[in-house]
Amino acid sequence: MLHGTLPGVLQRTVRALYRRLGNRYGAFVVAVGAASSSVVAVVAVLMVSTFYEPPVLDVLAVAVVAALVTSGSVALAGWLSHDARRALEEWRDLRSPTPRETVRAWETATTLTFNQYRRSGGLVNVLASVPTAVAAVWLWDLGLLGLVAMVVAAVIPGLYATVLTYALGEWLMRPVVEEVAAALPDDFELSVAGIPVRKRIGITATTYATLSAVLVAGLLGIGDGGTTTQDSLRLIDTVALSLLVGMTVSFELTRFLGHSVIKPLDDVRSQLARVREEDFAARVPVLSNDELGELAPDFNRMAAGLAERERLRDAFGTYVDREVAELIVADGVPREGFAAEVSVLFVDVRGFTTFADGADPEFVVETLNRLFAQMVPVVEAYGGHVDKFLGDGLMAVFGTPREQADHADRAVAAARMIVDAVGLGDTGLAVGAGVNSGKVVAGPIGGAGRLNFSVIGDVVNVAARVEAATRRTGDDVLVTAATRDLLTRLHPLEPRGEVELKGKAAPVEVYALVVGDGL
Repeated sequence: MLHGTLPGVLQRTVRALYRRLGNRYGAFVVAVGAASSSVVAVVAVLMVSTFYEPPVLDVLAVAVVAALVTSGSVALAGWLSHDARRALEEWRDLRSPTPRETVRAWETATTLTFNQYRRSGGLVNVLASVPTAVAAVWLWDLGLLGLVAMVVAAVIPGLYATVLTYALGEWLMRPVVEEVAAALPDDFELSVAGIPVRKRIGITATTYATLSAVLVAGLLGIGDGGTTTQDSLRLIDTVALSLLVGMTVSFELTRFLGHSVIKPLDDVRSQLARVREEDFAARVPVLSNDELGELAPDFNRMAAGLAERERLRDAFGTYVDREVAELIVADGVPREGFAAEVSVLFVDVRGFTTFADGADPEFVVETLNRLFAQMVPVVEAYGGHVDKFLGDGLMAVFGTPREQADHADRAVAAARMIVDAVGLGDTGLAVGAGVNSGKVVAGPIGGAGRLNFSVIGDVVNVAARVEAATRRTGDDVLVTAATRDLLTRLHPLEPRGEVELKGKAAPVEVYALVVGDGL
């Protein structure tokens, strides 16, 4: 129970320290790294002393030197990274950082430890090992060969200390990374800059295996009973053989872990790349019965869910205007009604009722769908959306749900293009269109779980009546004065005076759009 809860307790403690220390937390991370490295240095001195058996006080003196120079060199490496730490502190002090600033802060936080040891790791090891080796040679009277042996022996503890403090530094930086990651934009592009997992496994395995071999040799007293020169040679041989064994063992271990750990992750990553390309048929084979094996079915369920969502989106876009469907899916349509200035276009097929009475039902539906196939793309091309189909006609709206300053121009141009497209088609039919502009109420309208984004108001009624008036005036497209007053571009309009509209007390001034001339 304690084993399972201890990591969580430690992580919560670290988060609490981060909140309490604030911008001083960076100094705390450096101090912990210096302390842990010093402990490794002291243990390394004790381990090497077993090969020579010097007096206890001399061993303690060298251990003190090792602790001081190691902690000092790690602190120096931390100081050399102060620019990165200051950048994180500045980001934390910002009230409203921009997405770009947050991404830069995240990259700094996730690579700070790696960059610190990449730039200063060699310097730290030299500053820590050389003075320690000199102190041991002087106090233990080891001679020149002893100096060589001490420098060689310092390689393994130095590498171990680097691996340990690196891992500890990354763990202590987790609260910082979590804070920055919480503010990251969802669409940021991750650029991998850290140590690959496969390389981490190889370095860690080599270090632990080699250090274990040297430690065992020291504890078994391999250096007992010889001269100082012999002890130094045995120490050099022990380190060299331990390194050889460690590298050999770690090579096989890395291959094994690479196959059992990295390979499943690579499989998931490769299939994720397919999903990013919207290939939702991507699947990961379930090859193990452990935590990594769980990733495969979880990924497969996610991909299946995305495929189902895409099918629903396509179906949704078939029965609902695609632009409106995209906005609904993206939660871009307000749930409550709102006022909007729009232009409404009504289109109706001339004489379609008579045509339908004398034709087969299948042919009627086919012809009507061919007509709509000519009309709908025009509406979408001009930025409008089809509000509804009305038997052999349709109603289109320009200016909502996305606001358009030139909605009147779009509606008039779309009306003209629709008349031309249908007239040039092979159905032998023609259409009439009416356009009106003004204020409407827009929003999702319906009930009992069924909603339709639509607009309501007198503007809609007038547009429908104006379209009907084209039969009396003999024009293909009629535009109200309200629409004409909102036009920002030139359109070939001819006045038709005022016309009486059903349900309107006062006549409405209309203009005919001349179809066939250039806009």
